Amino acid sequence: MAPAITRPAGALRHPSDGPITPRRRDIVLPGRGAGALAAFEFGPVDRPIDLIFLHANGFNALTYRAILAPLADRLRILAIDQRGHGATTLSTDFHGRTNWHDFRDDLLALITALDLNDVVLAGHSMGGTSSLLAAAEAPDRVRRLVLLDPVILPPDAPLATGEAAELHASLIEGARRRRTLFPSRAAALEAYRGRGAFRTWNDAMLADFVAGGFRDLPSGEVALACDPAWEASSYAFQAHDPWSAFQRSACEIRILRAEHQSTCRVEGRIDALTASGRISIETVAGTSHFLPMERPNLVTKVLREAARPTGPAPA
Repeated sequence: MAPAITRPAGALRHPSDGPITPRRRDIVLPGRGAGALAAFEFGPVDRPIDLIFLHANGFNALTYRAILAPLADRLRILAIDQRGHGATTLSTDFHGRTNWHDFRDDLLALITALDLNDVVLAGHSMGGTSSLLAAAEAPDRVRRLVLLDPVILPPDAPLATGEAAELHASLIEGARRRRTLFPSRAAALEAYRGRGAFRTWNDAMLADFVAGGFRDLPSGEVALACDPAWEASSYAFQAHDPWSAFQRSACEIRILRAEHQSTCRVEGRIDALTASGRISIETVAGTSHFLPMERPNLVTKVLREAARPTGPAPA
């Protein structure tokens, strides 16, 4: 088992629920290069990890704290900063990169290092796809998947032409042009509030995104933890195969799909995916790709149902 260093994350406060203090962990992953995977842990330490949660491209683990913290009354949750994000220090050299197998393999190494079995994997967008890819490689260790508007592109609709190509190019260019420096986290929060992708977010979730998504500089400024070039590479490199992963996975899969601007492009294939009953797909009315930010209570409920302990309830 890999060495896992745990340190306090500091007091984090949500306006509606008082102080919440997840436990910060740095986890060394054997065979995955120098550096460590950063994570925040919620819930009782005297039980196995029930749920691992993975964030979207450009985000970080703390972004989803308001969704995960209510589960800590009974579940033990590990929310990780994927490679290139948050406080994780694994290499982000993307020379020769073509797919998301680096995220998949980091997650598999984490599961192995912590000797996890019967675990539930969940994630938003890129995090959902990474969870699916990992579940296909470790079907004996993963009990369920919850995928929140995962990135599932049609296998017969190449990105090189048409409307898909325009959207793809705009995401890459938008990431590359992202502002990286702010005078403070407060300035970043004010710059983001109500604008662009953040217009449907509440202040608490936006504050958590900013808290976990920047690093302090000696100048007193703060810089984005996720380098725009790394974020852009994750939009650009899509050679992984989630459709094969659906077939090779063995666990129950629940997908919540956005009604508008969804990245879960399963139109025309829903009947085939759900025919066996192992996979369920629900389109959540009124939501965009930022479904977890727009329906946090629903997401918490679905995660609780998926990760409910299999043992007897505590006395």
